[in-house]
Amino acid sequence: MLRCTAKVLALLGVSEPAIGEACATDWYAHLVWIDRRKCLLVTHAGTLFSVFMPNVTAAGLRPIGPPVVAAIQAALQAEHLPVDTLGELDPCQVAVAKTADRRILGTLNDLAFTTEHLIATTGGLARCDVNALHHGLHRTINSITGYIPPIDLVTAIAQDQR
Repeated sequence: MLRCTAKVLALLGVSEPAIGEACATDWYAHLVWIDRRKCLLVTHAGTLFSVFMPNVTAAGLRPIGPPVVAAIQAALQAEHLPVDTLGELDPCQVAVAKTADRRILGTLNDLAFTTEHLIATTGGLARCDVNALHHGLHRTINSITGYIPPIDLVTAIAQDQR
């Protein structure tokens, strides 16, 4: 399930989001503006493994499943992890729901701030290396995960699946 902030729901034109209990396998999507461009920050609830999608458009995100799943799978592959490490991701089966966990939302805001700062230090969105940004985000600690970097949590999941 992709839990979206109100800004993402509005961008997608979703008036009746899906209903369901929050769980650690959910993904959260947050819309951020960087250098006057819409960008999407997608974060896994259980691990905080995050994916940044620059220069998104409403048309490019409808339906939202294919671009988000492709970005998540590319980020997992860039970290040399199987694409199904965080569960089977079917682009045609992505259900859009409202956010449900304030802790994840707070962390998402922190990650958005970190992302904006990292992009600014590289010279802006046009000069940003998204793979390097992902590398940094995957190694950013947060109290919600017990100060364990997301990449360590995801790697542990991948090893348990073997």
